[in-house]
Order: sequence, then C-alpha cells, then structure tokens
Amino acid sequence: MKQIRGAIIRAGLDALYFSGAHRVLRPIFGGVGTIFMLHHVRPAHAGVFQPNRHLEITPDFLRATLAYIRASDIDIVTPDEVQRRLAEQDFSRRFACFTCDDGYRDNRDFALPAMQDFDAPFSVYVASDFADGGGRLWWIALERVVAKADIIEAPIDGHSVRLDTSTAVGKEMAFDRLHAWLRGLPGDQDIRREMTALCAAHGIDEDAISRELCMSWDELKPFAADPLVTIGAHSVSHGNLAKQPEAVALHELATSRARIEATLQRPAVHLAYPYGDRCAAGSREFALAQKAGFQTAVTTRPGVIFADNSEQLTALPRVSLNGNFQDARYLPVLTSGAATAMYNGFRRGAA
Repeated sequence: MKQIRGAIIRAGLDALYFSGAHRVLRPIFGGVGTIFMLHHVRPAHAGVFQPNRHLEITPDFLRATLAYIRASDIDIVTPDEVQRRLAEQDFSRRFACFTCDDGYRDNRDFALPAMQDFDAPFSVYVASDFADGGGRLWWIALERVVAKADIIEAPIDGHSVRLDTSTAVGKEMAFDRLHAWLRGLPGDQDIRREMTALCAAHGIDEDAISRELCMSWDELKPFAADPLVTIGAHSVSHGNLAKQPEAVALHELATSRARIEATLQRPAVHLAYPYGDRCAAGSREFALAQKAGFQTAVTTRPGVIFADNSEQLTALPRVSLNGNFQDARYLPVLTSGAATAMYNGFRRGAA
C-alpha cells in the first residue's frame, strides 16, 4: 500500500538527515542544481481519505523551501536559464528551478504570492485541454468516486470485481487497485471509457473538474504576463505519450506548444511530459520533444541535475516536493542529491 511505501521513504529521509550522510554524499551526488516538481499549492484541507495528497503542498511549506534555498545562496532560475547554464556549462553557482504541472488555479492564487515574496521565478506547464475546460483529470475523478461510494464494481483485468469502499482502509485499498488498473490499460481512450462509466455510476461530474480546478485561457493571460511566470507545455490531453502512435504523440506536443503561443502570445519552448516516468517518457519521446522545438523537457524521474544532463536537455530529472513529506528538515537532504541517489540505487539516475 502507499502508506507502507511512504513510511519507507520517510524512514530513508530521516536516516539520511539524522546520520548526516546527506552532507557526506552531497559532493558526489549533489550535481549542479535541482529542478523541483510541484502540482497543487494550497492550504491543507481536512479529511482522512486524500489519496492524491502527494500532489499538493501548502503555501507555508513552499515558503519554507524558498527561504531555505535563498539562505543556502542557491540561485532560483527560469527554465531558460537552466537551458543556458547547461548549454554553456556555466556551473559557477548552484541553481534551483521551480516547476508546476497541469495549470491549477491554486498556482496563481497561492504559489504566485509565495514566489513574489522571494522574488523567485517559476514555470507552470499547461495541458491545453485543461485550459479549454474540457480535459479529464481522471485521478481526481477517481478520488471523488471512491470517496463517495460504499461499493464499487469495475471490470478489472477482464473480471467483474466488487470493491468494498465503506471504510477508510477499504477506500485506500480500492483507490490503489483502481489507479494501478487504469494506468495499466492499453491507451488513454480506455481510461476515458472506464472512468466515464465509473463517474456515471456514482454521480460524479467528471467534465466539470478541469473547469473547477484549472486556469482557463482567459485566466492564464494575465497570469503569464507576470515577469516571474514562464508558461510551458504539458501536451494537449495529458495522455501517456509512450502509448500513442508516433504521429499522435508528435501532434500532442507540437499542438500544445502552438496553442499556448497563439493564445498567450509568448514562446512556449519548455515541456513537461504527462506522467513523465519510464512508462510514459523514453528515448522516442525525448526525440519527439526536440522535433517539436522544445529547448528543455522535464520528466518525473527522480534526480538532481548534473553537468552531463546537457547532453539530453529533453530528458531532465526532477525532485518532487511531495505533499506526504512536508518537513523542512528534509530540504537539505533533497538538495544534496542523497535522497534521489538512494532511490536510484546510488546511481546518478541519468535518463
């Protein structure tokens, strides 16, 4: 279960911190900078069942992170500056780059004020369908289905399965099983079909979720005009590019860039791959991002930035600011590279 995995990760972070091993490992695994990955930034809300909690941090924790970075004399830079430093091999100073995926409205309402307090630039990667108000944030729809239901029936792996979701533990187990099943389906159209059926069966309006949570194009225009904000692309539909035919995947990338540039009247040359793990972004997708004209592209593969990442700027790793581990003492561990090195078997974890 996710709780067990989270406990193991927390134990590893604590071991690195309390032993001081992160200080020893930093010269080896610290690299030249860190690209931080965020999603939601918003005040914590009550509720035992929050399976997507890892995708959100509080404004207070973001401010604590920014304060730590500033106190550590680390430059907070834009994706353009990351690209420049890597291309020119300019590593005279360490850097941090803050990135937010999906285009949530709370990035404007809560992240931007925090970044302004520290005069810190950040980037937001926008999925075009979410900005249109017609995208499908299926992981959030799934959370709402499970939260509402006491029993869920689903055709998992070709068998009709009945899941008891009447208790908190049952809900956590059901969400994990359904999430894994959906991510493992052959294509995005299969996820859409099954989620539409689940939402219809349990009275969840999945069409309204992107309008509720994500900035529209009209909202993005003044947001993008802020000098601290860079808007990047996150594909059109937030689909798994690796499961799409090459022509479709290239269309997702090129069209997302074109729509942002046409609507916001500013370059969109930085990309975040949807999902971004090894199952969703590999060598083909890295090459397609270059073909679509992106200068950088970030994955969700854990790792800090090393000088040799300049050899493949469309395959950059990131360090997640995970909502399950909002503790300021973990910040020196995360920026030391020790945590991601441990996760990667004490390899640099290059894509």
